Amino acid sequence: MPELPEVEVTRRSFADRIAGATVRAARLGKPLRWPLGVAPEALVGQRVRSVGRRGKYLLVEMDRGWLLVHLGMSGSLQFAPALPPPGPHDHFELDTSQGLLRLHDPRRFGAVVCVPSLDHARAVQLLGGLGVEPLEAGFDPVRFHQALRQRRAPIKQVLLAGDIVVGVGNIYASEALFSAGIRPTTRADRISGPRAARLHAAIVQVLQRALAVGGSTLRDFVSADGQSGYFQLDTMVYDRAGQPCRRCATAIRTIRQGQRSTYFCPLCQAR
Repeated sequence: MPELPEVEVTRRSFADRIAGATVRAARLGKPLRWPLGVAPEALVGQRVRSVGRRGKYLLVEMDRGWLLVHLGMSGSLQFAPALPPPGPHDHFELDTSQGLLRLHDPRRFGAVVCVPSLDHARAVQLLGGLGVEPLEAGFDPVRFHQALRQRRAPIKQVLLAGDIVVGVGNIYASEALFSAGIRPTTRADRISGPRAARLHAAIVQVLQRALAVGGSTLRDFVSADGQSGYFQLDTMVYDRAGQPCRRCATAIRTIRQGQRSTYFCPLCQAR
């Protein structure tokens, strides 16, 4: 699944190039996770003002509203002056004066939702429960620890929930917990202030490192200009079950948490 770094890499790869473009046509393919909310023709003639991000949602600001774009489990965006005819897994297109924006999503868990404003009930439903952005100033270590103290669930599950800090998905949660020396099964409310501060710093560092190398390409992800990411080539624990820890040579273990694979070193993350 594309996580925060991949979504931000995607945003950066086309935001400047599409800004100011006028929509000439819009096309829907097979139904996605949620309906668009308007007829595609309602987008024609509108201008793309900017492309922002909130968690894993891309926020495309138009003249008369916003497109909330989620890449789901297997989605990716392409933006180019011209693209081949759409295939069976291409489910949304904006033909603009500056290029064609296309959503490719084999599993169709992604979505494009049009809302008149970010205060609209549908936008609040999708975005209102998201936690603080981990790469912005509002991600404070003291408040982060205070929030963890209110949760009895395993720390890995708390990070994935996204309502304390948004966008720390499966890959980067495993990596940040390793960097902080915290076992993924540790209850969030039992993490001390100093350890929470280490985890806070690790989350920021891991996400920044992922952004620097273009995110992770495990299956389908490429940015909107066709570039792959390389973070997965340098992970410390993720997807390395049975391989020696890069720090202590102990075999990396994997467990299932909430139907997701969790990777950790039993020695470096002893508690």
